[in-house]
Amino acid sequence: MLNTPYLLFLGDAPDQLAAKVAQGIKDWRPEYATGQLRLPGCKADLKLPELSVAEAVDKGAKTLVVGAANRGGVISPAWVATLKQAVEAGMDVASGLHNRLTDLPELVAAAEAAGRRLVDVRVPQDSYPIADGKRRTGKRCLAVGTDCSVGKMYTALAMERAMQERGMKASFRATGQTGILITGSGVPLDAVVADFMAGAVEWLTPDNDADHWDLIEGQGSLFHPSFSGVTMALIHGGQPDALVLCHEPTRSHMRGLPHYGLPTLEALRDLALETARIVNPDVVVTGVSVNTAALADDEANAVLEEIEKRLGLPTVDPFRHGAGRLVEPLAG
Repeated sequence: MLNTPYLLFLGDAPDQLAAKVAQGIKDWRPEYATGQLRLPGCKADLKLPELSVAEAVDKGAKTLVVGAANRGGVISPAWVATLKQAVEAGMDVASGLHNRLTDLPELVAAAEAAGRRLVDVRVPQDSYPIADGKRRTGKRCLAVGTDCSVGKMYTALAMERAMQERGMKASFRATGQTGILITGSGVPLDAVVADFMAGAVEWLTPDNDADHWDLIEGQGSLFHPSFSGVTMALIHGGQPDALVLCHEPTRSHMRGLPHYGLPTLEALRDLALETARIVNPDVVVTGVSVNTAALADDEANAVLEEIEKRLGLPTVDPFRHGAGRLVEPLAG
């Protein structure tokens, strides 16, 4: 478990989406977010107090969290001086990026001298089995997307909150660094050896009460050439009973791949169902979650109405309007 509250480090993030780790913490655990620290050239802004390391320590921050996730997910050499300053000032440092804090000798030496922790959230903490595909008790819902970073985590978290408010049994199951930083547990799925990814999802979503729902955080996209493998592991390891389609309507191409266009929601629905039926023949698509953050109210409402009419499924932005309509099909 990480020491809270946090100083959210945005580094030199090139855009707002690159700071999605910090944004997720601010949105779902605002009590943890003491302030933000940005380097020159940073294009992201969480609208939190701008704090230096010393100011954050004075305000009680216990851990500097690397809140930027650039393409490739690596710790930039330009960040190391700030991370070192944080441990020397008495803070722990936590990161969910692919290269490890503990692989940076200068930072390790500083942390050891200061008696502080370096926490690599993306390092698997358990040994996972190979998936066996056996059916498990309880129910599972998985968010699948037309692209990366379209709101799959927000959808699952919003659905968990709405279900718990209704007295339903529900648990958010984190599969990425931001979800783990928000909830304190989970599986860093994209850091698990490929042969064990589906087994890790089975381990994360074990047998449960018949009326209990696991809300599984989605990753990647079946249509994204870079990250489709992790999505497949989530589908086959999760054995979902319900799928929620997730979409961001303003994009013209796959994130990071301008030479690849986005699939339609119909294509996502059909491919996700075909893939999921391998492990659960009874799986159904129950709703559509649309990230309308880039749209004005009228535009957002028009997009939601058009998609709902076209697909015949409850369609909402769960962060903007609440997840109640996405939960209703699971309440029966």
